[in-house]
Amino acid sequence: MDKVYNHKFVEEKIYQMWETNRYFTPPKNQKKPYSIILPPPNANAPLHFGHAMYVIEDILIRFHRMKGFATLWLPGADHAGFETQFVFEKKLEKEGKSRFDFDRETLYKMILDYVLENKKGMQNQLKRLGFSLDWTRNKFTLDEDIVKIVYKTFKKMYDDGLIYRGERLVNYCTKCGTSFSDLEVNHKEQKDPLYFIKYGPLTLATVRPETKFGDTAIAVNTKDKRYQRYIGKEIEFETLLGKRKMKIIADEVIDPDFGTGVVKVTPAHDMKDFEMGKRHNLEIIKVIDLDGRLTEITGPYKGMRVKEARGKVAEDMEKKGLIEKVDNDYIHTIEVCYKCGTTIEPMLMPQWFVKMEPLANPAIEAIEERKIKFYPKRHEKNILWFLKNIKDWNISRQIVWGIRIPAWQCQECNSWVITEREIPEKCKDCNSKKLKQDEDTFDTWFSSAQWPFATLKTTKPGDFDYFYPTSVMETMYDILLFWVARMIMVGIYATGEIPFKDVVLHGMVKDPLGKKMSKSKGNVIDPLETVDQYGADAVRFALVYGTAFGNDQALSYPKLDAARKFTNKLWNIGRFIEINRSQNSKVKTQKSIKELLKIAMHKNDREWIEKTDKLIKDMTKHIEHYNFHFTAEGLYDFTWHEFADKYIEDVKNRITENSYTVLINLYLILLKLLHPFVPFVTEEIYQRFGFGESLAIEEWPVHA
Repeated sequence: MDKVYNHKFVEEKIYQMWETNRYFTPPKNQKKPYSIILPPPNANAPLHFGHAMYVIEDILIRFHRMKGFATLWLPGADHAGFETQFVFEKKLEKEGKSRFDFDRETLYKMILDYVLENKKGMQNQLKRLGFSLDWTRNKFTLDEDIVKIVYKTFKKMYDDGLIYRGERLVNYCTKCGTSFSDLEVNHKEQKDPLYFIKYGPLTLATVRPETKFGDTAIAVNTKDKRYQRYIGKEIEFETLLGKRKMKIIADEVIDPDFGTGVVKVTPAHDMKDFEMGKRHNLEIIKVIDLDGRLTEITGPYKGMRVKEARGKVAEDMEKKGLIEKVDNDYIHTIEVCYKCGTTIEPMLMPQWFVKMEPLANPAIEAIEERKIKFYPKRHEKNILWFLKNIKDWNISRQIVWGIRIPAWQCQECNSWVITEREIPEKCKDCNSKKLKQDEDTFDTWFSSAQWPFATLKTTKPGDFDYFYPTSVMETMYDILLFWVARMIMVGIYATGEIPFKDVVLHGMVKDPLGKKMSKSKGNVIDPLETVDQYGADAVRFALVYGTAFGNDQALSYPKLDAARKFTNKLWNIGRFIEINRSQNSKVKTQKSIKELLKIAMHKNDREWIEKTDKLIKDMTKHIEHYNFHFTAEGLYDFTWHEFADKYIEDVKNRITENSYTVLINLYLILLKLLHPFVPFVTEEIYQRFGFGESLAIEEWPVHA
């Protein structure tokens, strides 16, 4: 063995050996199944450092494989609808083009080619990090069989009355050209002018004078004594487009402390106003179009973008004496697109919605009855709050890339035909053959919500029955509501069973300065560059060492260096044992703790056997309870500061065949315990010593 462990000569060779021998493909036998579905990374760019946290899943998978479970870790990739189209449009922008330069089919094909190329690179990255995924079952969210299941679920939901088509206000980005669910908008605090506008005898405050052309009522709080005499009456007032009459309504949602306690009601452009409009049967007048420009209803302001129109309308109202005063220091919270930062416009649009309360109730019951457990437990409170306060889910997206919604509208009677897969021949109501498919695609999360059962139903015969429900869903806490909650709801609905038993949530990996990594900030760190420098084992170990599981961590180069030195220390222990091997060539390995206790002759050897026995017990318990940092820290301290610094120093002065037998067997046990964390160096040492076929299929040590 060389003096220094060189990961560059080892990792690719070993992974090919694992893959060639199909060690990651589980046998279906009488053994207990253990399964994890890899959270599919977005196939629109190389993996970032956060994806290296898949190491948690690999630790669990390798541990349970060694424990004798029939263990499946199923890989896949997500087409990532809007996210991918956004990335691709950025690419087009650099080429001086846009999505509007191509027809639907051409743009789709271009994005598909781009995604398939990225998928290959992602798979290589996952292999480079040593992840023991069963590549014989690799899936993609746009696989034809997956799409069929997504369509089947949509049809079932529609038939069960859980899917409906409705014209409602949705969160719309005028730049990206699509709607979003409530979870996909960011909230930003900013300062804007607050205009106090005269509406006849009343004055009201608003930050959006440009939407006044869509006002259909004036509202006050039901209990506001200042305005009781106006409630139910109609007032006349001057506007930029002439005189108007409007009714005063009363509603409990009006905040009497905001502005003057009087507000204008614009049902087409404010979520609260829309709900108020339904309660009071108000007219809905749309004054902002999908392109973010004012409509013809606004007269001379038609075609202006919102920000430009706001300033111009305010200026003209000032000239006409319709503004009483302006508060230029008003701070409020607005909603912005989570990708491009454009202010979200509440937009009245016909969309497909999922009724969420009937889906949420069984999920709440499963969580409260502890059928699904959360680690760390604090996240249970967050998901239960979300489920108990859930709103209907808009699943329509106005983009080209993704799974197109299988809904066809009759051009004669306007009714909708929903199918599972085939194109309908005629309208179910009037028999017309003039049918047009909805232009929209599904929200990516709608297909991803079906991922656990959709994958297992489309891989190999019997997979669903054997591996579902899956054992663990491990992901980052930031998609708890986006994805985990929806998988629970849709999984229970579609299969009658929970999709997984344990939800394990890791923290965010930030840059060395503790800031979130992002391409816009230019602080994204390529995991493969780090692997090239330190080795995959060091990267893996550094991510689980020294940070309480579930907490955020900053990428630490000193920690990476310490982890690299640790792999080299493990290697050098092997070098010492190898040097003394020739005179002890008949020594047998693969002895258990009980066997070693029986044969050990020296009291120090027996003491170290007992210490190792305790280590096995503690490390097993920590992994089973998802305390990965305790396991990593315990293994590091024992290997370096106990086994190397103390036991090796002691035993090298009294090497006998008996003490060497204990030494090499305890070292093999250490390799087994460390293998889920640092699989490459442990496998290379294992092969050098000829301990057996492969550590990947070794048995986990059993304590006495």
